[in-house]
Amino acid sequence: MTKHKNSIVSNWKKRFEEAVSQHALVLLIFFFAAASFAGAQTPAAKRPFKLVSNTPAFWELIGHDAKLETMATGFGFTEGPVWDKSGYVWVSDEVLNKIYRVYPDGHREEMLSLGDPDGSTYDREHRLISTASVLRAIIRLSPDGKSFTILADHYEGKKFNSPNDVVLGPDGALYFTDPTLDLVKGEKQEIPYQGVYRLDAAGKVTLLTKDLTQPNGLAFSPDGKHLYIDDSEKKNIRVYDFHSDGTVSNGRIFGSEDDGTSDGVPDGIRVDRKGNLFVVGPRGIWVWSPAGVHLGTIEVPEQPANLAWGGADNATLYITATTSVYMIPTLTRGFVPYD
Repeated sequence: MTKHKNSIVSNWKKRFEEAVSQHALVLLIFFFAAASFAGAQTPAAKRPFKLVSNTPAFWELIGHDAKLETMATGFGFTEGPVWDKSGYVWVSDEVLNKIYRVYPDGHREEMLSLGDPDGSTYDREHRLISTASVLRAIIRLSPDGKSFTILADHYEGKKFNSPNDVVLGPDGALYFTDPTLDLVKGEKQEIPYQGVYRLDAAGKVTLLTKDLTQPNGLAFSPDGKHLYIDDSEKKNIRVYDFHSDGTVSNGRIFGSEDDGTSDGVPDGIRVDRKGNLFVVGPRGIWVWSPAGVHLGTIEVPEQPANLAWGGADNATLYITATTSVYMIPTLTRGFVPYD
């Protein structure tokens, strides 16, 4: 073989090896991309439903044989459940950006398209009030559920962060949390803290507290003397004394849901007529006594975000958990402020 031919073959071989190498690299990138995509499309494995008792008092609220039922599934991310006496549950979907009516047979009726709807409640006139993160507002749906009115979207001339949850207070006003958890990417935080507010019938917004790092779920005690608010970042629940003029004082830690895992954070809160708290936490619904004792946990297959009382005598808990809506009977009766 001549030196020239040898050079040609050597160069060809080099180019061939480079081509093969580049081809292999492309195939390798494609393989990992495909695997990553497939992994992203695979739903997370669901946990088994479990009732975990820390004290015997837990079984006074939840029956040993209580069964968790799936009311509906196949959503993006469920939030904001409100049970209606007509038999359906209002459900917000933060991923699909819609508000639905969900019926016991699993049928869902799309009512409204809305950017990142979150927690909801009825007011005293049984009108649905919801938090709209993209609008950075508190809204009221029309009677047919097809349109809405903005009730408030500013405090002292500045836009809210991303209103997260709302409840009806004992005085008929609305109380809501405003963390930055769902602040739209690229938008500016105008209020330099994450507050909790009161919105009265005249549209006046009053700041209650800015003690919390990321305030989320909230609920009043049945006697109207206490306001509970949880903090998703601190992973705890705070309680405040509530006064007849709509103000709060004496904020203090009620309980911690920091169990050292990354299985969930405090979120929605509901209270029964005896003052027990049902609070979203790691792996499910943490049940607390009025004295701050963690009685036990209702562990559900998917991580929950919120919950609502409903059914006959408000004895059923409806739980919005990731892609599904679940329901479980209890031995207690829920406190529903708009009943």
